[in-house]
Amino acid sequence: MALASHTPTTWNDILSTTMHNYHKTLTDNIFNSRPLLNYLMSNGRVKTINGGVSIVEPVIYTDGQADSYSEWDQVTVAPQATTTAAQFDWKQLVATIAISGLEEAQNNGKEQIVNLLEAKIMQAEETLKTLLNGMLFGTASGTTAANDFLSLQTLVDSTTAVGGIDPATEPWWASTETSVGAVDAAGLESALRTAYNITSDSGADRVDAIFTNSWGFEFYESTLTPQVRYTDTSKANLGFQNLMFKNVPMFWDFQAPEGDGTATDASTTTGMFFGLNSKYVGLKIHSDRNFKQSPFSDNLSGSVASAHATSGATSAVDARVSFITTYGNSCIRNRRRCFKLTTVSEA
Repeated sequence: MALASHTPTTWNDILSTTMHNYHKTLTDNIFNSRPLLNYLMSNGRVKTINGGVSIVEPVIYTDGQADSYSEWDQVTVAPQATTTAAQFDWKQLVATIAISGLEEAQNNGKEQIVNLLEAKIMQAEETLKTLLNGMLFGTASGTTAANDFLSLQTLVDSTTAVGGIDPATEPWWASTETSVGAVDAAGLESALRTAYNITSDSGADRVDAIFTNSWGFEFYESTLTPQVRYTDTSKANLGFQNLMFKNVPMFWDFQAPEGDGTATDASTTTGMFFGLNSKYVGLKIHSDRNFKQSPFSDNLSGSVASAHATSGATSAVDARVSFITTYGNSCIRNRRRCFKLTTVSEA
């Protein structure tokens, strides 16, 4: 991690300069760390927007007007109500980088300060990776669900209202969702094939990635003979183990849920499968809060004021603190082109 060309003269100068220089590396590392995050980024589905009361995604729910005509025929032009908008609330993520007064005293010198900060940034980076990825799968621990980015379990669903649109009254806003239950290898392949065919057209508008947990991945792998275990080598070279289904890569993720939507653990014997179309699923991030680092605050004396909610008293902590904040949410524009298989187990 390189320092800027000028020589910082204070702790805050060194800290802020190092943080600024590391911003791109931080975001690159986050979105190249997990198969789902990499899938969204590599397909251009992590986009920044300038603001707004909410995140608005245009939704096409019926075909527009088109017809054939002859040379002097009149062309009918009628009002077209073919689109609407899904609206998603802004969500806020934060990671803290704190350096205590003792750590400051123990690392007195520019290089030692930078080394300390590198370790702190790496810690924040790992925390953000796990937090964001877990939110997207609906298995993040220790968070308030109402504040989280929307999960695939919510976005890819046949009954849950999302974006202000309810599939109970707007059936075109429903994903293909199947509770599979206990099946053998042929049953799993049949469930995947049916869901894939329903959500795809005969051309390129189709599911282009499937995500599951380790158990689901191993179950699918057991259905294949060694001669037909094909992989997407470009993703495998990035460290993302995968298998192909109908020329679509299937990935496993340690934070992907069990068959009932809960977090996967070592005893898991069920899985959930998400079939995604990258044209319609993505993240929207506020351009001014795109993993933005705040200046380190030390309250002049090397302390940060903090309020005690229970007593109303104020105390000071001997530390410098910086926040890494992200405002945004996960969004979907066409639920019909994605599928979800739940409660998958082996018969």
